[in-house]
Amino acid sequence: QVQLVESGGGLVPEGKSLRLSCTASGSIFRIISMGWYRQAPGKERELVASINSGGGIEYADSVKGRFTISRDNAKNTVYLQMSSLKPEDTAVYSCNSRAYSDYKTWSDYWGQGTQVTVSS
Repeated sequence: QVQLVESGGGLVPEGKSLRLSCTASGSIFRIISMGWYRQAPGKERELVASINSGGGIEYADSVKGRFTISRDNAKNTVYLQMSSLKPEDTAVYSCNSRAYSDYKTWSDYWGQGTQVTVSS
């Protein structure tokens, strides 16, 4: 099993910044990708940003130019630097990791979620 522990959520005024962190631990053979999803009340969960083992990055259109995802492979940690936050960024942000637990078995793992609230 792989465990994901998130930190960094909170309440911030519009226009400010927050950084989320997520560290993977446990039976990790190889991490394929790590990323962040969010779900606002009454809405579907959506991909915010992801980064794969080759360094490939994907962002949701709504956060391009404002959010930056990065990864520390040595620490199995992914970061999401969120700048110029808007009220519509308010959501529960969940860390995701797709990882191999042995040479042939991979799964998707999820963190517990962290609340980000942006006040107007």
